[in-house]
Amino acid sequence: MLIGSTSRHPHRWPRALRHDGRDFLTTAQVARVLGVKPESVYAYVSRGQLNSVRIAGIRGSLFAVGEVEAFGRRTERRPPAGIVERIHTELTLIEGDRLYYRGRDATELAFSTDFEDVAEMLWGTIAGSDHRWGMPVPPVSPTPARGVDIIRLVVDHMGAADRHRGMIASDAVAYKAMCTLNAILKVLPVVSEFPRRGSSMAARLWPRLSPMAPTTQRVTLLNAAMVLLADHDLAAGTVAARVAASARGSIYAVISAGLGAFDGPLHGGATTVAYDFLSSVLADPAGPDHAVSEYLRDGHRPPGCGHIVYRHRDPRAEALIDGLVRDGGRRDVLAAVEAVRTGVSGSGAGFVNSDLALAAFALRYRMIPDACATIFAVARIAGWVAHAIEEYREPRLRYRPEGVYTGVRPAR
Repeated sequence: MLIGSTSRHPHRWPRALRHDGRDFLTTAQVARVLGVKPESVYAYVSRGQLNSVRIAGIRGSLFAVGEVEAFGRRTERRPPAGIVERIHTELTLIEGDRLYYRGRDATELAFSTDFEDVAEMLWGTIAGSDHRWGMPVPPVSPTPARGVDIIRLVVDHMGAADRHRGMIASDAVAYKAMCTLNAILKVLPVVSEFPRRGSSMAARLWPRLSPMAPTTQRVTLLNAAMVLLADHDLAAGTVAARVAASARGSIYAVISAGLGAFDGPLHGGATTVAYDFLSSVLADPAGPDHAVSEYLRDGHRPPGCGHIVYRHRDPRAEALIDGLVRDGGRRDVLAAVEAVRTGVSGSGAGFVNSDLALAAFALRYRMIPDACATIFAVARIAGWVAHAIEEYREPRLRYRPEGVYTGVRPAR
């Protein structure tokens, strides 16, 4: 029995353990894994079927992953489509409308740590500068109109030029990923010729997005956006990336798989939809309040509002908007965001999410129309690589759900 178990004394708080919480699930997570309500989890504990513990510094009861999975196998309570629930990850936690990377608050990292350092923290290894694998940047003509298409071409070219692309050791993957990110920053077309402020990835990306001068505060905000969007648990692109890694695709194949799921109006493209919506709010001659009320009149939720995971607030949006307020300028953009925020909160349509915040960021600094999707894609590559490194350590080809056939039955 685990130390601190409540199975013998179900009405007594367990003694708190000193532990980092790794390999433990919250009550809500256990309920989701088992396909039951939280009340049922409490009942399992009171009957001694599951053991809960308390860990110092972490709120609520926690349950060991192995014990929960064993209980699920014994009782066959796991939902048939629960394959995604069995992905163990030490990367990202979304809890209480807050976002954490390896136990650290992402909103704090956003304004204190360079994106490339956060990427390496997620990867769990240093990319380094080892050239054993020979990583030339192949010539790529940036003819496509969209940044996401250019990114896809760069990834494909890097993979084609890498004779050792099949290596999946963590240090090799991290090195290849960092080389790919650097190649993307070299190939994206330049928009402005201002002197660069620093050598960080955010500093190098800025002139490829905005015609405005890259002040320190502006580069800091771009870095924050990249950090906040680097990973978000098992989003669609991340699941696609992990499936590719499970089949032992190269890191280039993993990134391409992620981009395939990313490049649609419900994932990465949602930022562009939010950008178009916020642009229309700014352009309304009657003012932003009128534009938002007209949109809400038909009962529609505006783009860039609400979220499938967060319940009351998107911490990424709040952090980025707060940064825009501190930098000042273009009050019309902030007024439009405030009009949307007020409108959706009053109508019960939710709250402003990271898509709208990123759109506000792009409009505030007169960025190119597809800047939002470009920032998002570059940032999320870091997360896909981190998940690939995890997945390469798991049994191969483990994603093989069984379809439920509903077509014509064969003749007997």
